Amino acid sequence: MTKAPETPAQFAADLQDERLIRDEGLAGAARAFGRRVRGGDLGSLPVVIGLIVIWVVFQILNPNFLSANNLVNLTLQCAAIGTISIGIVLVLLLGQIDLSVGSVSGVAAAILGVGFTQLHWPLALTVIVAILAGSAIGFLYGILFTRFGVPSFVITLAGLLGFLGVQLWILGPNSSINIPYDSWIVKFAQQTFLPPWAAYALAAIAAIAMFASDWRRNIRRRKAGLSEGSMAAVLIKSGLLLIGLCIAVWYLSTDRGTGAMFLLFVILVIVMNFFLTRTRWGRSVFAVGGSVEAARRAGIKVNRIFISVFILCSTFAAVGGLLAAARLASVSAGSGGTDTNLNAIAAAVIGGTSLFGGRGSAWSALLGILVIQSISNGLTLLNLDSSYRFMITGAVLLLAVIIDSLSRRSRVSHGQA
Repeated sequence: MTKAPETPAQFAADLQDERLIRDEGLAGAARAFGRRVRGGDLGSLPVVIGLIVIWVVFQILNPNFLSANNLVNLTLQCAAIGTISIGIVLVLLLGQIDLSVGSVSGVAAAILGVGFTQLHWPLALTVIVAILAGSAIGFLYGILFTRFGVPSFVITLAGLLGFLGVQLWILGPNSSINIPYDSWIVKFAQQTFLPPWAAYALAAIAAIAMFASDWRRNIRRRKAGLSEGSMAAVLIKSGLLLIGLCIAVWYLSTDRGTGAMFLLFVILVIVMNFFLTRTRWGRSVFAVGGSVEAARRAGIKVNRIFISVFILCSTFAAVGGLLAAARLASVSAGSGGTDTNLNAIAAAVIGGTSLFGGRGSAWSALLGILVIQSISNGLTLLNLDSSYRFMITGAVLLLAVIIDSLSRRSRVSHGQA
């Protein structure tokens, strides 16, 4: 068993949803969704609405915002920090935090710069070493947390300072190291774009995969004696996804196309979403985030879950650091610094991951970083300095936390917390 027990009120609400879906099909599913939203289960709805509003406002203020050229730039800007934010989503699901992801990404970037350009390691080996270093850091955090009970806030705050020192030690007297433009990692980050036919093929595969996944879930629910949902809803969802992706591919292809680095980020989100929603490990993560004691009594190896999540978080931080270095084609003492930590954490929270643990999605990283980078990109087009970006991003982050707190209060009042 990997799911915490439901309260009687929550069980009754789920039973009512089952009856609506079974008796009324598509209309019942829509009514069940509306009832859950009124009960405080908002999901990604606020951030989607917010993103639409942001895009509309910036497009009105500057018609170039939604141009194909600017949207391609926007997607490339999202990839590195967005990848780091995936790891933040994971630790937040456990009700923990990692404040050192910026420093860990800087360490990975420093290993890339020094190992490839000065020690002359093969590039593939350098990338592997940098990623393994991130994984080792996460393992260290997990051991300190589970064996000694040190709060994750303290562990990762110490890591932020300590691994910043490691980064400076690796770089040595070199304040900046340039990565050759003809290296495959820089070409991948800056110059590699999918041909239209490949992008359309991936869009079709994504729509087919969604249809197959929902169809198989309906079969499993039918065998379990549960309402299997509406096939019309499954077809509509898959069709809308295909249409939306094809329009996006067509529009981006009027400029350079879909960036390979952004595609890698999206694939990582999809993979983590699969593991979180379709595997025993993922269900255990949500269970531990909901209640550690209940998860332990349900037979979940709680310490293993904590260690695995800390490892993944630091690994994603290392990958994000490599992507950032490749996009800039350089590594410096400032790599992973400035606002990397803030943006990665803010993206996860703004994207809909709860600070209270147990609620969120891998898609939060994608949605959240789109919001943050859209604000930054739009203000840059308006020739406004970074002070406005920090103030607006801070306001949006505060609003996201307020919405999360209010929705949690609403779920408590409806017996669904």
